[in-house]
Amino acid sequence: MSKLTDLPKRILIGRALHSNKLGETLLPKRIALPVFASDPLSSVAYAPGEVLLVLSVAGVSAYHFSPWIAVAVVVLMFTVVASYRQNVHAYPSGGGDYEVANTNLGPKAGLTVASALLVDYVLTVAVSISSGIENLGSAIPFVIEHKTLSAIAVIVLLTLMNLRGVKESGKLFAIPTYIFVGGVFVMIAWGAYRSLTGDTMKAPTADYTIHAEHQGLAGFALVFLLLRAFSSGCAALTGVEAISNGVPAFRKPKSKNAATTLALMGGLAVTMFCGIIALAMVTKVRMAENPATDLLRNGVPVGEDYTQNPVISQVAEAVFGNGSFLFIVLAAATALVLFLAANTAYNGFPLLGSILAQDRYLPRQLHTRGDRLAFSNGIVLLAAAAAILVYIYGADSTKLIQLYIVGVFVSFTLSQIGMVRHWNRHLASETDPAERRRMVRARAINTFGAFFTGLVLVVVLVTKFTHGAWVALLGMVIFYAIMTAIRKHYDRVAEEIAAGEGPSDETVRPSRVHSIVLVSKIHKPTLRALAYAKLMRSDTLEALTISVDAAETKALREDWSGRGIDVPLKVLDSPYREITRPVIDYVKRLRKESPRDVVSVYIPEYVVGHWYEHLLHNQSALRLKGRLLFTPGVMVTSVPWQLDSSEAAKQRARKRAEWNAPGAVRRGPVTEPRREKAATKK
Repeated sequence: MSKLTDLPKRILIGRALHSNKLGETLLPKRIALPVFASDPLSSVAYAPGEVLLVLSVAGVSAYHFSPWIAVAVVVLMFTVVASYRQNVHAYPSGGGDYEVANTNLGPKAGLTVASALLVDYVLTVAVSISSGIENLGSAIPFVIEHKTLSAIAVIVLLTLMNLRGVKESGKLFAIPTYIFVGGVFVMIAWGAYRSLTGDTMKAPTADYTIHAEHQGLAGFALVFLLLRAFSSGCAALTGVEAISNGVPAFRKPKSKNAATTLALMGGLAVTMFCGIIALAMVTKVRMAENPATDLLRNGVPVGEDYTQNPVISQVAEAVFGNGSFLFIVLAAATALVLFLAANTAYNGFPLLGSILAQDRYLPRQLHTRGDRLAFSNGIVLLAAAAAILVYIYGADSTKLIQLYIVGVFVSFTLSQIGMVRHWNRHLASETDPAERRRMVRARAINTFGAFFTGLVLVVVLVTKFTHGAWVALLGMVIFYAIMTAIRKHYDRVAEEIAAGEGPSDETVRPSRVHSIVLVSKIHKPTLRALAYAKLMRSDTLEALTISVDAAETKALREDWSGRGIDVPLKVLDSPYREITRPVIDYVKRLRKESPRDVVSVYIPEYVVGHWYEHLLHNQSALRLKGRLLFTPGVMVTSVPWQLDSSEAAKQRARKRAEWNAPGAVRRGPVTEPRREKAATKK
């Protein structure tokens, strides 16, 4: 079976890497930027549109608030980036928000942050890929007609690429990410030049009007609308924490390189976000939450057949011209980078899962690296969770994005509060004036970050809760409960198997060992099991068979005595033709009669070479072994017999065929006549 899967595995993910190659998989800044920052960089493809969609509820007149919302998002971005630069220097081990909260606020806060991040990573994959499918579907109808299937196919493809290793996937993802960033900057620069020279630029929807659901909003209603638009624009901040979690993947000096990458990411993201918002205002882009009814062309609704293109596509068409080379390049790069934005989660989720597994909050399998030195189990788990979410929501990014950013702001807020406590603890013992000034400055940054992100968290919960944010909160609660249960299980097992200081019942030698060899008929596996059991020199040894058919049992008794086997054969009747229950009852009876004795059961087993051959053999030995393993004071030993189809038997046959007598290489093989001649001389 392993050979059957080995070739496809090597083709898909490549050759296995030795552990000492781990240093070669570390990332330089130019590769780390697209690997860890593709999510916040690509969010400028949909975050500006989310702002305008929310404002469109009050009509076109509310669009003039969008620059102020952009300013608030920029301030928040710089605050978060500055705060996380403190994190990567203080906690470079890769735990990120989880380690900060766990160390400074306690295990419950740490587990809350971990739950929030795990949910956010799953949503990052689901939202990014669904959005990319919708962008691609505007050009390829087949994709939009099979949206869910296409999204799941992209998830599978990204999973395979990431299973090949972080460095290899980073190289693949770097080119489209840099093309996208370069294309957006060219668009902003060319649009600014055309605007300053008085050239008119009009978006395809510039002449449309919007039917406002709520006209003339004022007071609390207007404030609530602006807060909701701001919370939607905060989607531009998702993925910022991934760099803090992924510090171990950077080349040395790790903290410095991670902090530099954070600064680059923040500068690029806010510039692109503000530039697209500004160009959307200049080119008069029109967006509506329900375009079929609320977007009007010449006073008439555009209808169900209308496809509302994203803001970035409309701005690119206005700046470059529809069908131009740069327009096509940017459109293709946008669709591709939205798929690749999921790569931020593919790097963050497995790293965090590994740390949580090391802390016994997740299964230990998530802590081990795969063939390509990536955390393969975490990658597969993330892909499975995202695929389920995409299937449930039909790959609809509008529905999925309502679940978004709740988790990330929970982690932002608790992490910054933890950093404030971190600096307070260090300031209490630090005496160097220069170092104290640095700590006070860092504490001020984290304090402002905690206040601002906490305020945004409240805004997001209030404005998005009924729109789907409750699902994200429910996911966090489920993750929290599962991880708590796993930790309790591991703690209970560790406590139960811990070796005591002095002598205990486990270290006391049993009074006697009573060995039992299970027998169905006399054949080579049975004879090998009997020989092996004799070698163990037990206090008592007997063979045990279950009588299901009287004629077969009689034949076995006769064959047993005829061969003169010096091991007593005990026969247990089974009127209901059961095999397992009589053996278990007999073993339990022996244990009850002599509690200090140990019962050792030897089970002869076939070893076959092909998976389908397992279907042709009785699985009673497997079932019996499973029951015996749960019986206290019973040791179970499998005595295998490799059939000719098994790999071990094939290797033995090959060795026999290739064997030569000593000196045969020099003299040639020993033949029968030569042997007879040598015997005659003697």
